[in-house]
Amino acid sequence: MDNVQLIIPLTAGYLLDLLLGDPRWLPHPIRLFGNTISWFEKTLNKGRNKLWKGALLTLTLCLIVFLFFYSVQNALLRFIPGPAGTALYLLFTSIFVFYGLANRSLLQEGKAVFQDLQQKGLEAGRARLSWIVGRETTHLSENQIRIAVFETLSENLSDGVIAPLFYYAIGGLPAMMVYKMINTLDSMIGYKNETYILFGKFAARLDDVVNFIPARLTALLMVLVSWSKRGLFFILRFGNKHASPNSGYPEAALAGILNCRFGGPNTYHGEVVHKPFIGDECRTIDHREFYKVSFINHAVTIVCITTITFICCLLK
Repeated sequence: MDNVQLIIPLTAGYLLDLLLGDPRWLPHPIRLFGNTISWFEKTLNKGRNKLWKGALLTLTLCLIVFLFFYSVQNALLRFIPGPAGTALYLLFTSIFVFYGLANRSLLQEGKAVFQDLQQKGLEAGRARLSWIVGRETTHLSENQIRIAVFETLSENLSDGVIAPLFYYAIGGLPAMMVYKMINTLDSMIGYKNETYILFGKFAARLDDVVNFIPARLTALLMVLVSWSKRGLFFILRFGNKHASPNSGYPEAALAGILNCRFGGPNTYHGEVVHKPFIGDECRTIDHREFYKVSFINHAVTIVCITTITFICCLLK
């Protein structure tokens, strides 16, 4: 792959995400992924051999996604000669890199929770938070709402930004979109409850594997852009305390940067889940701290994209 064909869509897709985010009126491939998973789950998640059916579904959907994007990209370059084919290739790839990133929409949703909490009150903040987290929000305090937003922002900086960029860097658009399919599968069927414990087990484990490096990379980049020794110490001390093998690392980094405490008990689907605490300082989060966290997210994204571009230029 020509490095220019990698760098231009990367930059264009990032700028599109920065400008547009994820408008709800715009068709999105992740919604198609979700609808497809939902249909197959209703069809296959019954009877015997749920584990194997879930594994087969996961592998099949990943293969289809890879082959589709690989084939379209190659067809544009092979069968449309000259600059026209290259232009269509760059346009197609740029659009789907844009679809593969989610930083602006992530920050917009987090900011909306903070604004509703400040301007409309506790109930409005709880209601808006329920849009972006799986935990029950009806009994959360103001501080718990702000902490939940920061936990979500740190975790999804890895899942929604750095991991897609990482796989784009090593395998181009097909690898990036396969990652998005794996992540969508995990978010829909990767639960440890009676319905999905077998059917979604393979998808959940695969998601753990593909996020292993990106989660740790995200945490290190967060510490780097904020120049926080405490953040690095928290990564080493608390990163592996989370129930997830990956989520604890970016959360620990942000808790260290802000010198606050994440984790603790929360209610999911009527069941209290006791998560280990990340950090020691149980303090009140200030409304203005959202802007510091927003800066960290943007800075980490820019550093990651700049690093990929620099490496591509070196390898040219």
